[in-house]
Amino acid sequence: MAKSIAQEFAKGLWEEIPPFRLVLGLCPVLAVTKTVENGIGMGLATTFVLIGSNLFVSLLRNSIPAKVRIACFIIIIATFVTVVELLMQAYAYPLFLKLGIFIPLIVVNCIVLGRAEAFAFKNGVVASLADGLGMGIGFTVSLGALGGVREFFGSGTLTFWEKPAFEIANYAPSFQPFGFMVEAPGAFVCLGLMLCLMNLVGSE
Repeated sequence: MAKSIAQEFAKGLWEEIPPFRLVLGLCPVLAVTKTVENGIGMGLATTFVLIGSNLFVSLLRNSIPAKVRIACFIIIIATFVTVVELLMQAYAYPLFLKLGIFIPLIVVNCIVLGRAEAFAFKNGVVASLADGLGMGIGFTVSLGALGGVREFFGSGTLTFWEKPAFEIANYAPSFQPFGFMVEAPGAFVCLGLMLCLMNLVGSE
């Protein structure tokens, strides 16, 4: 039992890591990852919703009629999105402003709805919590990594808590940021290159 729970958690960290393996939830992945801070912030918000929605869907799975399960999933997910939105407005308002409309759009994120339908509705509470936590951490790491690469090459910085924690200019004054990386086309190119790298590593 313990081993299966560990496996459910671990699969979201590599085997099914979103978005590099499942290729789901790409809208926020491409839109908010101009900085590592934004990527991690969106990832943590999504993780909160994943854990909460998986928990409640699993708890209520025997009470939810199959014909209206998707509508019920959306109501549960929307409840947790509202909670995380209010928490961010109260405790992380600058980050909330940066992420903007993409926080409420977690309601229709393919990853969250997909885990509710494909896993939580068919499995117990503990396994569903492990699945949600693993997928959430994997999603956060993916967004943080993508945001870090784009910010590093596009702006020459790595930003945490609204302050650059690292600036290339301090070590290489002649460095010229590759501004393309923090634009919309750069997000697609960077994601494609990282997907290629993941496939190469996974094929070893």
